[in-house]
Amino acid sequence: MKVSKFGGTSVASASQIKKVAAIVQEDPSRKIVVVSAPGKRFSDDIKVTDLLISLADAALSGNGAEKELQAVVDRYASIAEELGLGDDIIHVIEEDLRGRVAHDKENRDLFVDQMKASGEDNNAKLIAAYFSSIGLEAEYVNPKDAGLVVSDEPGRARALPEAYENLKSLRDRQGIVVFPGFFGFTQEGVMMTFARGGSDITGSILAAATKAELYENFTDVDSVFAANPNVVDSPVEIKRMTYREMRELSYAGFSVLHDEALMPAFRHSVPVCIKNTNNPSAEGTMIVAEREYSKSPVIGIATDGGFSTIYVSKYLMNREIGFGRRLLQILEDEGISYEHTPSGIDDLSIIVRSHQLTPEKEERIMDRCRKELEVDDVHIEHDFAMVVLVGEGMNNTKGLTARATAAITRADANIEMINQGSSEVSLVFGIQNSDTDKVLKELYQEFFSTAAVLGV
Repeated sequence: MKVSKFGGTSVASASQIKKVAAIVQEDPSRKIVVVSAPGKRFSDDIKVTDLLISLADAALSGNGAEKELQAVVDRYASIAEELGLGDDIIHVIEEDLRGRVAHDKENRDLFVDQMKASGEDNNAKLIAAYFSSIGLEAEYVNPKDAGLVVSDEPGRARALPEAYENLKSLRDRQGIVVFPGFFGFTQEGVMMTFARGGSDITGSILAAATKAELYENFTDVDSVFAANPNVVDSPVEIKRMTYREMRELSYAGFSVLHDEALMPAFRHSVPVCIKNTNNPSAEGTMIVAEREYSKSPVIGIATDGGFSTIYVSKYLMNREIGFGRRLLQILEDEGISYEHTPSGIDDLSIIVRSHQLTPEKEERIMDRCRKELEVDDVHIEHDFAMVVLVGEGMNNTKGLTARATAAITRADANIEMINQGSSEVSLVFGIQNSDTDKVLKELYQEFFSTAAVLGV
């Protein structure tokens, strides 16, 4: 049995949904289908999730939201009409949306989340209706009814252990289960969403719970590429990679798979395959526990922008017991998580996602560092990017860092930070945002040119 998840571009229109149906029909082992909300049909289009956010904002403003609600209904109606479905499914969707708009608005975040989740939920209902209309035995299954129990963490919920026990019975259902991604319910029955893009997480949870032979993640590319194809011309395809490699690349900017999605599959040893809805015969990329290593120690290079550095300096910092703990406590009090902490004996840099900071937070952080930690210097710098080299074969490979730094030098970029995890699966460089593309191109040439791969 396989669990197959289809992303936003795969279910963005009637023509795409017809492709999904053909893929499911082609392989009877595709018993559980997880769907996202309709994504963009073309480059300037608006995702249904963004339409729902506009609807939520309008409802919260108290000035009426009929126009925004109708925009969402019309999008689903156009899909249903092209699929040859009657008005019944649109009435179901509109009634659901009106019920959500009428929900309690005291907790703004929860209200917005339950509006966003309707994108996946209603698309699953529509797709199940289409499957049935073409003769497939299919049913929509609500995560609450199925027992997808999650933690009480709005926007970043995690499946609780009992969820896996509850969900395993999906394997025994007749026909095809069409399951909405992105959300679950707390033990008290409150809807909670995963991180945005969390339909990947739902698919992985279901694959783990049902002990699927394979978790297929259908998107709009034939495979995972060694570098961003929008920056590097015709990058090589990655045919096989490990969970750890994919996790590192997803974290660092590879949008093909949500970075939290691999954990359930990894823990339950379910292999994952990235495939293309528009070219389902393509082999795709297999993600497994172990693989054979090629001559190239690096399997992929990822870049991600939007980082800031909190720089702290204090003479004899290394002798002050508890300094790091107290510094991180200041960040915790502000609700800020950190990404990297490169340090020296008298200085410490904390790399954070810039979106977590505001001018007010920055001022409070620096003020507390001066008063409570009595630092010699504290300042915050912005507009950093992270470039990450990933590969299990990097472990114990001599000269790799020297090659990488030489390539960055050739790109005429300055290295602001270097960090390597103890597992040696990744090597991280901090650079200026403006240097990202030229550094990526130079690093790709260094590690993936024909000469580099052949060891010439």
